[in-house]
Amino acid sequence: MLYVTQPSLPPFDEFTEYLKDIWESKWLTNNGKYHQQLERELATFLNVPYISLFSNGTLALITALQTLRITGEVITTPYSFVATSHALNWNGIKPVFCDIESHTFGLNPQKIEALITPQTTAILPVHVYGFPCQHDALEEIADRYGLKLIYDAAHAFGVNEGNQSILNYGDLSILSFHATKAFNTFEGGAIVCHDLKTKQRIDYLKNFGFADEVTVVGPGINAKMNEFQAALGVLQLKYFQQYIKNRKTVFEVYVDEIESISGVELQKPDDHIAWNYSYAPILIDKTRYGKTRDELYNHLKDKGYYARRYFYPLISEFSTYAGLESSKHLPVAKSISEQVLCLPLYDGLLKEQVQEICQLIKDFSTC
Repeated sequence: MLYVTQPSLPPFDEFTEYLKDIWESKWLTNNGKYHQQLERELATFLNVPYISLFSNGTLALITALQTLRITGEVITTPYSFVATSHALNWNGIKPVFCDIESHTFGLNPQKIEALITPQTTAILPVHVYGFPCQHDALEEIADRYGLKLIYDAAHAFGVNEGNQSILNYGDLSILSFHATKAFNTFEGGAIVCHDLKTKQRIDYLKNFGFADEVTVVGPGINAKMNEFQAALGVLQLKYFQQYIKNRKTVFEVYVDEIESISGVELQKPDDHIAWNYSYAPILIDKTRYGKTRDELYNHLKDKGYYARRYFYPLISEFSTYAGLESSKHLPVAKSISEQVLCLPLYDGLLKEQVQEICQLIKDFSTC
């Protein structure tokens, strides 16, 4: 079975040197030297002012909402991994689902204002597949209505628009370093913020609220990244550009091969985006292709290629959220979720394997 992704990992013998150092120091967690080093190096590498590391991206998002004291209702997307809405739910916040754009898969700014109520306190968009949202329009709406703007940027590590990191937009951006991501620390995550005061609040909240040995400034949580994760992250940065180069090579094979298949459209960012090649999403037009997305999904799986229907079903269709009024009319998100299929993409994938996947897709349309 060939899966939709495979984690990028550095040479094991290089990582063992870090492990030996951690073993000798016996400093396993709680702002150790590798934790501090990774925060510094990530801020430089990503070209962001401040970054706070977390044990995973979901806890980072939960803490981000606490950091900005978000309450009431938050306008967000139904087209994402369910953790986006769960983080709201765990904070006692009501998600209000807004439809998406068909080209960016992000929140449609033209649909947001109709959803704003006196209870709305923030907008939570997602840079789906690392494709940037319409951030200028979203910021204009947030500013006009006095709303906070928090980006779920779980897919967007290292993505730049022009010379600007897309992580610098909004009040906060949240990253995931899960094993499936382009940059991973086994598990892990981070919050990007713009000023030291906000970073200090974030750091208090992720460590039980402790400001010093005897002072607790708020009801914090334990969300710290440990030294093993941080050490891996330091080493991963050394190889990240090569990982992306390899992913790009794989993606370009898909571009060449899928172009000739009627009814199958490979999604890619605009030319001015420096992308991280996290995903290879295709949309299946069942009328032109001759088969449904699910028929193709099962056919590939039968042949040993496990693609994923990211994101299907919509968050708004899960029982936890299906009863919300905002879950009832999301035509673009619904349509995309029924067409999308993310094909295998990772830096160890071979050109011949990609060509075989594409040939299977091509042949299946005519059988």
